[in-house]
Amino acid sequence: MSVSVDLPTPARALAIGAHPDDIEFGAGATLAKWAADGCTVSLLVCTDGSKGSWDPDAAPAELAATRQREQADAARVLGATGDIVFLGWTDGELESGLRQRVQITAAIRRLRPDIVLGHDPWTRYRLHPDHHHAGLLAVEGIVAARDPHFFPEIALAHHRPDGLLLFEAEEPDHVESSRGHEMAKLAALEAHASQFESTMSVTGADDGSELAAFRERELERLREHGARAGFDLGEAFKHIHDL
Repeated sequence: MSVSVDLPTPARALAIGAHPDDIEFGAGATLAKWAADGCTVSLLVCTDGSKGSWDPDAAPAELAATRQREQADAARVLGATGDIVFLGWTDGELESGLRQRVQITAAIRRLRPDIVLGHDPWTRYRLHPDHHHAGLLAVEGIVAARDPHFFPEIALAHHRPDGLLLFEAEEPDHVESSRGHEMAKLAALEAHASQFESTMSVTGADDGSELAAFRERELERLREHGARAGFDLGEAFKHIHDL
């Protein structure tokens, strides 16, 4: 399979994730690279992240508030100067229905991104339903946003992005080089401190070795993705450009 590389830096990009931290895992280095080159990066998070803890005594409302703060901190680390949109659907209960699609369509029409990034909804054997539904919403929201007769009640001009990059893709065909932006990706991920144990395998008793192991796992993933295109570090996507 041929692989394309390094899109021109878009003027505006919108990344759509299921939960706080999903965008950083999927495209953090790419967004940091584009932001450093002048792109206005906006983030849209579909759920409230209220179930993102292994502590049975954690209060969901408090966790949701914490995760919003962490997402804002991560956006600053990435250099994202656009909007941060929280749709607030309950973690684990996201649906790709019409109500949600209207919200995504409104965000795309309002923010008018050149490039949209999101979860690949067609990845096989995916366990978390929110990732699947958030991916469908990104795809279906683009279709609705581009055509003027969808959802006229939004009262915003229709908008057709130039391209869609899907992360977590089973069959990626595009790689963005990440050299020089890998540390921003790691720092943005580490801004999600509430996720250390459940997502990053970093416990409260860590002497530094668990965090170092997490960083190495993420760097190894960047090396694997980059190798698809001859880069030492990269992030791989499915690129859909016929929108």
